[in-house]
Amino acid sequence: MRIKILCVGKLKEKYLRDAVAEYAKRLSRYCKLEIQEVADEKTPDDASEAEEDQIKEIEGKRLMQCIHDTDYVIALVIEGEMPDSVSFARKIEQLQIRGKSSICFVIGGSLGLSEEIRARADEQMSFSRLTFPHQLMRVILLEQVYRSFRIIRGEPYHK
Repeated sequence: MRIKILCVGKLKEKYLRDAVAEYAKRLSRYCKLEIQEVADEKTPDDASEAEEDQIKEIEGKRLMQCIHDTDYVIALVIEGEMPDSVSFARKIEQLQIRGKSSICFVIGGSLGLSEEIRARADEQMSFSRLTFPHQLMRVILLEQVYRSFRIIRGEPYHK
């Protein structure tokens, strides 16, 4: 199975890059992991709603260029379905059973995801009603994907 993390912006902080590298190493036993970044747009401090929508559209078009027709797309949005870890693992397992060989998780920039990305998504998921920095969300997502593979295989993992 291929897991693709598609995200807006680059990780700037070393501690986040180190955490991503650690989970990528752990996940290499279970799947082919691909992390793909697209450029983010500068958002002026006093941006209007229309300007913010335009920025999300630009970032959305960049993201869309990286999504393949065969990808099962899960958009991470605060309003999405909020599974627990076991449900999340079962979802990944069911997608494998149904023959989905590529799951693409999409993490937007600081303004979120465009309507185009939301419409393309096969489902929308949230990890919390809290707002997390989009860069930290990569680490949280990778940890949960790793936890899911451990659950699927019946391997121990801390609770």
